[in-house]
Amino acid sequence: MSSAATPATATDAGQTQVAQAAAPAKIELPQSEGEVDVAKLMAPGPLPEMALGQADAKVTIVEYMSMTCPHCARFHNETFDAIKTKYVDSGQVRFVVREFPFDPRAAAAFMLARCAPEGQYFPMVSMLFKQQETWAAAPNGRDALLQMSKLAGFTQESFEACLTNQKLLDDVQATMQKGEKDFGVKATPTFFINGKKYSGEMSVDTMSALIDTML
Repeated sequence: MSSAATPATATDAGQTQVAQAAAPAKIELPQSEGEVDVAKLMAPGPLPEMALGQADAKVTIVEYMSMTCPHCARFHNETFDAIKTKYVDSGQVRFVVREFPFDPRAAAAFMLARCAPEGQYFPMVSMLFKQQETWAAAPNGRDALLQMSKLAGFTQESFEACLTNQKLLDDVQATMQKGEKDFGVKATPTFFINGKKYSGEMSVDTMSALIDTML
């Protein structure tokens, strides 16, 4: 009897190991770095808000980002679309993007996204992030951005008009300064999820887990 019991025990142990391997790993939620007044965070800023999703969504995410930041590019290339499909398109999340350019090239990229035809801001940002290595590190950033912009329908004239718009540049810089001064943004990407602050890029699983705690 004892010899018959041994294989059964081994099988049970094997099944337990398989079950444990199949169980999803628990997502460790990042610690919030503090909280800001949501009403103040969502008050009108220097530029019209660039947002996706319903205004009355239960969760609002505000992302401060820089167009030349590789971490921001990775978030938008690998995480953003999945979050948009799962939460924004279903009406649960409103996603707001705000400019936080660390260098003149990032500011220029933001200006071009702002100058894109109505409804094309997010597609332009997405294209620039997907091609970030092509233009952000190019010897001649202006020429590289011109080629990218032509793909989005810009002409040489509209490209030049956008990049010489001093008010637009001032407003982009003011958005960054407001984020830094009023909400303590120092790095990109920085996310405010219902007012709670998180710095650094996030995976789909991590951001989903955070959102789920607020739904």
